Amino acid sequence: MRHDDNLCVSYRAKLDGDFLVVKATIEPGWHTFAMDNKRRAEEKLAGRKSLGIDHPTEIALSGGLEAAGPWQQTAPKDFSKPDLRWFSWGFEKQALFVVKVRRSGTAAARLAIRGQACTETTCKNIDVSLWVPAGPGKGPEPSGISLKDLIPVR
Repeated sequence: MRHDDNLCVSYRAKLDGDFLVVKATIEPGWHTFAMDNKRRAEEKLAGRKSLGIDHPTEIALSGGLEAAGPWQQTAPKDFSKPDLRWFSWGFEKQALFVVKVRRSGTAAARLAIRGQACTETTCKNIDVSLWVPAGPGKGPEPSGISLKDLIPVR
């Protein structure tokens, strides 16, 4: 995803065992938002109005894969400014989004990723698609990733 010809965030996805792993690489000065950003903000606001809620990261699967469990994500950083009634959580540099999947055939899967990337002064909507070959599984755990390092999406 680019803003004024500058890369702000890139995504890579792969099947790893029974899991789909989506890695966001966020360029310096930019940040993106947690999958549960809206829910977290609503909990903090407790019914009060907000000056704005940043768009959460959303990942939709179609084609040869479907989610077979809850999403997990890197623990997000708290970007909130409570004195402004603005609550937001997200990521700088890198984030992982992981979900156990069920394969339905051998067709490639399409991922639709939506969200927002921001700097201190500007935001860019994210709307990208990735294709992932629905190859055979390798095992019950994603290699090289400790699920203990991730948190459940609320």
